[in-house]
Formats: sequence, C-alpha cells, structure tokens
Amino acid sequence: MTSATSRAQQSVPFSRPVVAPETGPAVERVLRSGWLTTGPECAAFEEELAAWLEVPHAVTVASCTAAIEIAFRGLRLPRDAKVLVPAVTFCGAVEAVRHAGLVPVVADVEPDTGTVSPRTCAAAAREAGGVQAMLALHFAGYPADVAALAEAAGLTLDQVVEDAAHALGTRVGAELVGGLSRATCFSFYATKNLPIGEGGALTTRDEEVAAQARVTRLHGMTSDAWRRYLPGGSWQYSVEEAGVKANLSDVHAAIGRAQLRHLDAWQVRRHQIAGRYAAGLADVPGLVLPTDPETGEHAWHLYVVRVTPESGVTRDDLSRLLAERGIGTSVHFIPLHHFPHFRDICVVPSGGLPGADAVFAETLSLPLHQGLADEDVDIVVDALHELAPGTTSTMNRYQEALP
Repeated sequence: MTSATSRAQQSVPFSRPVVAPETGPAVERVLRSGWLTTGPECAAFEEELAAWLEVPHAVTVASCTAAIEIAFRGLRLPRDAKVLVPAVTFCGAVEAVRHAGLVPVVADVEPDTGTVSPRTCAAAAREAGGVQAMLALHFAGYPADVAALAEAAGLTLDQVVEDAAHALGTRVGAELVGGLSRATCFSFYATKNLPIGEGGALTTRDEEVAAQARVTRLHGMTSDAWRRYLPGGSWQYSVEEAGVKANLSDVHAAIGRAQLRHLDAWQVRRHQIAGRYAAGLADVPGLVLPTDPETGEHAWHLYVVRVTPESGVTRDDLSRLLAERGIGTSVHFIPLHHFPHFRDICVVPSGGLPGADAVFAETLSLPLHQGLADEDVDIVVDALHELAPGTTSTMNRYQEALP
C-alpha cells in the first residue's frame, strides 16, 4: 500500500480484515482445549472448506505459497523441468516453483487484460522449447480459462497447478475454482476474501494428490502428532520423502471455520462494492475499469483500474494524491522481470515483456474489502473524479495539487 498517512489515520484504508463475532469464542475454545497445532479444528475446517468449494479434498497449509510448492513437488517432475508462469503475479508464487526444484518460464500478459492468454502462453512455451507444467493465475478474482491456457502450452489439466489466492468464489463457467486442474491453491492471508491472518489450502479431486500433500506439509512424515496421540495411535511414523514445515495450526483453523460461515454474505458485498465503483467511475476520463466475465463469476478480490494518459495524471501521482486524502491504494503486481532475483532464475522471452511493462505503468488497485461502506466507496469515487482531470479545463487544478 502506498500511503503518506499511517494506516490508523486513513479514512479509507486499502484493506481491513473483517472478523466475525464468533471468532473470539472459537479461538478461546481451542486455547482451552489443550491442543493448539494441527488437529481436530484443521480436520473440520478442511471438511467444511471442501464442501463450500464443492470438491472432495482440501488440505490446509501455512500459506498459498506453501500450497503451490507442495503441489509442484507432487508432480514428480525432473529437477529443472520448465514451468510456465505469468509475468504479472506475486513473487512468492514463483519462488515456490523454484523451491520445488523447477525453472519458471515467464509468459507475457496481454496489455488490455493484464493476464496471460493462449497466444502469450504458446509463444513462451515455444521459445523455451516446451514446458512440463503451468502455474495458472486467476488474477484479482477474474476467472482464467485454464483449459485453453493449458492446451495452448501443450499441456493437460493434470499438468496445471492453479494459483487461486485471489479466487475464492470464482467460477469458470458454472464450476467453482477448486477442482478444475490437478491442484488448486488458496490464500487466507489477512487481506483475502476469507481472512484468517495467515494460512492457505490445497484442493483437488484426486485422493492421491491430497494424501501426498498431507505428508509433504509436515516434513514428509506419514503421521502427524494429532493422529499419533489419538486413542489407539502409535508414536511410530515413517519419513518417505523430503517435506516442508507448512502445517496450519488449530488456532488459525478455528478462525477459518468462524469466518467461513460469513463468506457467502461477504462475497455478495464484494460484488455490490464492485458494482458501485463501476457505476460511479464510468465517466471518469482515462480510467479503464475492470469488468465482469462473459461467463463464470468474478470473486472481486481486487478492483484494479488502469490510469491511462487520457486521465491527465500518472498512476504514481494519482496514488500519492489519494494517499494525501487518506485513501489507500496498491499496485498488483510489479512484473517479475523488474526484480534482479527473478531475472536470474527465470526464463524470460528474448523480446522482453512489453505487455507486462505496459500494464504495470498504469494499474492501480482501489480499496475493496467486505467491510467497506457505501460512503467509503463514494469518497474514493469523488476523489477520482476530482484528481483525474482528463481535460485541459481542469488541468490547472491538478497541477496546483502537485508539489
């Protein structure tokens, strides 16, 4: 978040987690139970989450990043096998690919959508001499056509891992994201549609994928502590593969269970906020607004606008001016090739990533969370009408606001 004021002082913060009233008692119940780490609350949360997503299996983990690494480990690909990734994504998702021993191959995004397309996926895969897997991102909550992207890269859906950190509640066609590919990875970070502080989940329709994820998330051990100490359990276990330490605590799971009961209502509210932005900002010159998909359903995790030259203001200046009014914004995301580390570890197209560069220069994420009131949205809308002058007649007012 870019802001000249502290978060506490902001009249409209970029994000603020909403906490259900049942959450406090749920956490207290766990704290008094005598079991704090992965145990019965995680098992119950997994069952309830799977039911909400309409999939047979959900495995809780410490983060979406951990879920992505675990999912790619489960593909059993040769070391340094190539994985197609989008140029505009969160850095942790791609770092997870590398931690799994694989090489990210970067596909450019289309300048008008900010997301990869069959065209850009095919081009990146072809230049790399082929890829063995793909990380497909549902950016901002907008549904990606995973099947079309996979086909363009010469892959099947069993070679695809979905990054659904933004996509809890997204539908591709009639189907909820969560069981479209081999594995889908969700985030429950504090800013997400289901905020529990920290945490994530891997969902799948494949029982073997779920079983492997349960082992990998806890050091490769075949039995976690809860199961070992159940009546009739045994202290014995085996370690059958190199695992990670990425299990979720029962404290976080209890928060997740309490929050999940409100998710349907929260999703409705996010759609209402997006609709209010769309109506209020439709006539702001030079501001390109996100849209609903022709088919499927947007989860509206983010509301990302494009600040084009026709607006009469740059993205960075607009962000700063909004911050001075106590309105928080952010940018999603800095393209991978802008970071020295990812230029070193990724395969980047020889012609560069012009689509990602164009998108990055103009994108700005506006406040969007389920606690946002209509009055908050209107404050943002009014500010954008004033600060995106667009025409010569209002340019002087904009210039006067600059340092």
